[in-house]
Amino acid sequence: MVTRVATVAFEGIEARSVDVQVQIAPGNVAFMIVGLPDKAVAESRERVRSALIASGLAIPAKRITVNLAPADLPKEGSHYDLPIALGVMAAIGAIPADALNGYTVLGELALDGSITPVAGVLPAAIAANERDNGLICPAACGAEAAWASADLDIMAPRSLIQLANHFKGTQVMARPEPAIMPPSGSLPDLRDIKGQESAKRTLEIAAAGAHNLAMTGPPGAGKSMLAQRLPSILPPLSPRELLEVSMIQSVAGLIAEGALSNRRPFRAPHHSASMAALVGGGINARPGEVSLSHHGVLFLDELPEFQPQVLDSLRQPLETGEILIARANHRVTYPARFQLVAAMNPCRCGQATEPGYVCRRQPNERCIAQYQARISGPLMDRIDLVIDVPAVTAADLILPPPQEGSAEVALRVARARQIQAERYGAFDLDGVTTNAACPPALLEQVAQPDAEGLSLIRDAAEAMRLSARGFHRVLKVARTLADLDREAQVRRLHVAEALSYRAYADRRPVAA
Repeated sequence: MVTRVATVAFEGIEARSVDVQVQIAPGNVAFMIVGLPDKAVAESRERVRSALIASGLAIPAKRITVNLAPADLPKEGSHYDLPIALGVMAAIGAIPADALNGYTVLGELALDGSITPVAGVLPAAIAANERDNGLICPAACGAEAAWASADLDIMAPRSLIQLANHFKGTQVMARPEPAIMPPSGSLPDLRDIKGQESAKRTLEIAAAGAHNLAMTGPPGAGKSMLAQRLPSILPPLSPRELLEVSMIQSVAGLIAEGALSNRRPFRAPHHSASMAALVGGGINARPGEVSLSHHGVLFLDELPEFQPQVLDSLRQPLETGEILIARANHRVTYPARFQLVAAMNPCRCGQATEPGYVCRRQPNERCIAQYQARISGPLMDRIDLVIDVPAVTAADLILPPPQEGSAEVALRVARARQIQAERYGAFDLDGVTTNAACPPALLEQVAQPDAEGLSLIRDAAEAMRLSARGFHRVLKVARTLADLDREAQVRRLHVAEALSYRAYADRRPVAA
């Protein structure tokens, strides 16, 4: 007789159905797992054996064969422990044979029979709900699974004994409730930054329209401080965004105690990060920093210090909002609609733009050009706002804290974001809620400047040699400026300010 238990295999954030088939038959004593398992799955037989013995169950001295179907789908991870153990328990009569019908099961077993957390419970719960199945998962992941649906039947046991007692009717498990992670503390506030009023204005524009931002300035000018305070003025995640972000975090194993966070992600990888770490990949095609910052901020400090090939790998996700990882046995797509914020010095010494400074290695212009040539033109063309952040003077530092902080700016940003959400909601565009994500075909309708603004951008496009992408990004920024001013029409003033943020690309030095 063959006992069947339903579980899942993960391809990106998609949970595909896997049928765990357990057969106990006479023959040589063995415990075999087949169906293209990886090392973690192959080792589960030892965890299952020890957990069953610790739970007071004797494994029969027979041949146990576990097949993970479909056999040509790679099986990775430790979440197959629990379905395999339950299949063995059903086969030996420790639990009713039909008790697992209609349930999707996943969980890792400890040697003492307890069930420990695993990654990917939220996508598995959503997939189970779509298939009208219930879910059996570790107790630590129950609150995470409860977000899938209020109608989903969820059992979250702490051990095999507790689950067996539930099936026998001697112990009843309550359904877990969804949980939100409590704030770990207040975010850094814009009120901490003295001076840099133009940079704060640009940061507000970037937050209002989810635009990409690059800041150039000498060391100590406050570029990193500004970037770290961007999350404090961003609106919280909407329910749909929260679910998308949490599914990626679930697959990556970053959800603690099953509680989700409604704060937008802020990822700041070191400049030594590899391409696989940034865009995703590796043996198991795991999500990278661009996916972990989905609907949030990816901050790249010391931008020219990243490897040029790593930086150029950002071009596709910046344009499409997703990343496709293709490997010999994997083809996985992860969402990656993030807001890029970059900071860099003007040159290697960092002082080339300071008045009166003379580089000892070579002329200042050549020093700047050689350092910034590490960043490709096509990548810079995808950045909407490029500003210079001058050094802060002592006169700025001794001033009292500014009157306006993150709370006041966040209100204006939230109002502008609401205007955009209503605008694009009327067009029924999937996943488009900000001006930065507006498709080019719609720009003429939602961001058409007035006659004076149209004349200005036409002349500027020729003088600044704007690409088609650059032209569209100027219109997107101008649309955001109009939203901040609560104006329905994009005017010349908005176009002029938007063009000023792309002037840097026009004067970018060329390495000799």
